[in-house]
Amino acid sequence: MSDQQQPAPDRQPVTTQGADALRAYAERTRSSAEQLAAFLEDVAANGLPTAESTTPWEIVRDRRLAELAAERGNVA
Repeated sequence: MSDQQQPAPDRQPVTTQGADALRAYAERTRSSAEQLAAFLEDVAANGLPTAESTTPWEIVRDRRLAELAAERGNVA
């Protein structure tokens, strides 16, 4: 445990792998939050996009479900 920081007195230690996973999740979350903030700032500055210029949520949903199914592969 010499390469890990010691936890605060009232906390449980986290493994190196656990800490790495938490940092990766934090980075993904931070990135998503920055993308959302940029979108909201764009809407505030320029108004809402027209319905014709956007993709219906059903298409986005179906596309994402297909991506997830492809990642999962065939499990028998």
